Amino acid sequence: MASRVYTPVAGTVVISPGAGSVSVRTIIPPDMAALLVLGHGAGAGMLHGFMESLAHALADHGIGTVRYNFLYMEQGRKLPDKAPLAAETVARVVDYAHAQHPGVPLLAGGKSFGGRMTSHYAAAEAPAFLRGIVFYGFPLHPPKKPDTSRADHLPAVTLPMLFLQGTRDTLAEWPLIEAVCKTLPAATLVKIEGADHAFAAGKKDVISILAAETRRWFDGL
Repeated sequence: MASRVYTPVAGTVVISPGAGSVSVRTIIPPDMAALLVLGHGAGAGMLHGFMESLAHALADHGIGTVRYNFLYMEQGRKLPDKAPLAAETVARVVDYAHAQHPGVPLLAGGKSFGGRMTSHYAAAEAPAFLRGIVFYGFPLHPPKKPDTSRADHLPAVTLPMLFLQGTRDTLAEWPLIEAVCKTLPAATLVKIEGADHAFAAGKKDVISILAAETRRWFDGL
């Protein structure tokens, strides 16, 4: 549970004149050590309870967040954006966050789809001011279809990467995600024992664990 009360600041980021704009919500803790651009999963937007709770827990650990919607979510469409458009969205929000807080170390990542699309962006055009990528459950494969092809682009990501993965995640079977991370010199893999893809793990306060592990990793960069 968050020990402080934070009031998110609403904003808007234009992705392109043709594509439109997306909503953002920024939380800046008073003792901010880093700022994380945080994308949502495929099925729920930036105001989902998981995203809200994670943003507040990260703030308790001195990590501010800029949450945002992908265009399909902003526009009420069901099918997620294709990777090029999603990566462009990440790029514009990263630029926005850097412009708003140019002196603050900047991270980017997200829950499931949001993290995966951030990695496509980072593989293609990561700017010098971006310090690292955080995955809250990298979706390595569809349920019951174990495969690693979704990780084929990850060797092109030269930034430090943090993978926070549950041992019961059906979208990333543990032996597979572990094998992928072993091939990535810049990767850190953290096992969240008993957690599924939604980071449900009984009575365990997984959100607090995710936030603490994110700060621990950042402090080691």
